[in-house]
Amino acid sequence: MIPISRPHIGPEERAAVNEVLDSGMLVQGPRVAELEALFREKTGARHAIAICNGTAALHTALMAHGIGPGDEVITTPFTFMASVNAILFVGATPRFVDILPCCFNLDPAQIEAAITPRTRAILPVHLYGFPADMAAIQAIADRHGLAVIQDAAQAIGATYRDQPLGALGTACYSLYATKNVHSAEGGMVTTNDDAVAERCRLIRAHGSSRRYYHDTLGYNFRLSDLHAAIAIPQMRRLEEIVARRRSNAAALNAAITNPRVALPLYGAVGERCSRSATCGASGHVWHQYVVRVLGDRDGAVEKLAAAGVGSAVFYPLPAHRQKHIVERGLGNVELPVAEQAAREVLALPVHTGLSAADLAAIAAAVNTL
Repeated sequence: MIPISRPHIGPEERAAVNEVLDSGMLVQGPRVAELEALFREKTGARHAIAICNGTAALHTALMAHGIGPGDEVITTPFTFMASVNAILFVGATPRFVDILPCCFNLDPAQIEAAITPRTRAILPVHLYGFPADMAAIQAIADRHGLAVIQDAAQAIGATYRDQPLGALGTACYSLYATKNVHSAEGGMVTTNDDAVAERCRLIRAHGSSRRYYHDTLGYNFRLSDLHAAIAIPQMRRLEEIVARRRSNAAALNAAITNPRVALPLYGAVGERCSRSATCGASGHVWHQYVVRVLGDRDGAVEKLAAAGVGSAVFYPLPAHRQKHIVERGLGNVELPVAEQAAREVLALPVHTGLSAADLAAIAAAVNTL
């Protein structure tokens, strides 16, 4: 079976972990500091604060921006649930705006209609590794005095108009085991705001600026040196990882010809999408290669598995239809583009462990659906 994802743990990662074990310094030591430095270098951000996982990174960033009870945060319904849960964790209310049909990201044209006197922030998600339209989103935020907190969990290495996402303001990354750069668990908040960075550092360590003296409410959101050690060699290879995924995506685009499978519309999308003229200005890192199955998606998953090709649905139920969101009275919105995407999307393998033969086999299996 060709898996949908595959962790790339090699000799460098193994040696780095052994060095940490031998050092006896396991938690938030020199390896964490080294990883933070690499994130600053690769993302163009002034600050990088290592966090125990991507969900906690979002939670930390929202708190650091002062988002809390009574506030509203505008976000997408088509995302992994952590994007929305983090808003709930700080006591705020998520407000959902529909997505663009081409890139599955937040539709800027619908944001202003969702703004109320309680709105404090916009939380765009750079889904599948493709950046949301940050220029349009930031312009709206500036007009209304809102914070922008990016969920870049799937977008390590992505760029918007040739700028890394971290250079555009606060961004939250994940180092979960399936991500393009990964550890077993891990996350990072990047920001250019000195005050936000300082609050993030307090929040991740029990609100403590020095040992046993606590300035504010905080959590144990620290990253271990063991986790950082796994991610460091991969961050050093970031450009190589991105290039390989882009090459794999291009090979699939060229080889998949089944008219019942709609290919991703990234790249030249600026000419093809009537809703956002800037989609094609972004640098996709292909965390996922996602097609639309125009028919029986469940049957397609079964046929691919029978052909030895793994696949996955990211995501089968939009956030506003999830049980705990409906129970909070937050699901009474109609978001047809997101709901259609949830019925049709299917992710195919695009990871760096694929060979040319694997790519050919994936395309052949898709073409027989």
